[in-house]
Amino acid sequence: MVMIEKIVVEVAYALAERQVLLALQVPVGTSARQAVECSGILAAFPEIASDKLKLGLFSKAIVEDRVLLAHDRVEIYRPLIADPKEVRRQRAQAGKVLKK
Repeated sequence: MVMIEKIVVEVAYALAERQVLLALQVPVGTSARQAVECSGILAAFPEIASDKLKLGLFSKAIVEDRVLLAHDRVEIYRPLIADPKEVRRQRAQAGKVLKK
């Protein structure tokens, strides 16, 4: 009997009003994309575009085929609502107006 070694990983997805963190056991050699697919999170959140996943590992961007290690947390990133540079530019402009 052949035993397939498994590791525990987590898949995380967050919305403004809700967060989901799923722990699952996957075979050694599983990619980040495969873990997301195994988690069932794509079915629970159909708004996630499965063909264009932006993934991270503990807040660092990764490619979908990155092989996971035990206790890794795969994070699924949502598109930004606002461009951070534009928000900073607007704040700086508002600050200049207030100082006058």
